[in-house]
Amino acid sequence: MCGATEGGLSLDGVNVAKEAVIQGQVTRGGEPVGSAYVRLLDGTGEFTAEVPTSATGHFRFFAGEGEWTLRTLAPRTEPVDTRVRAAVGSVAEVAVAI
Repeated sequence: MCGATEGGLSLDGVNVAKEAVIQGQVTRGGEPVGSAYVRLLDGTGEFTAEVPTSATGHFRFFAGEGEWTLRTLAPRTEPVDTRVRAAVGSVAEVAVAI
């Protein structure tokens, strides 16, 4: 069996046991959106971080444990909020359809 991730971001070099990882992909009509931004908002809705999506629509955050909101911003669409829970030792995979 292959140890590669299926179509997602590689975790090579990431010690998942010591990190709370939130990652995923932004799509529109099933196609990746490489021109989006994903914001990480804390439990009170305060801005914490922002990353652009890659050409394949992928993004990744290293966050603290707890409840977070991902706010996805892309051209020609309203912002999309997605709730996610981060925990040390796990990877929260998020699919965002806009």
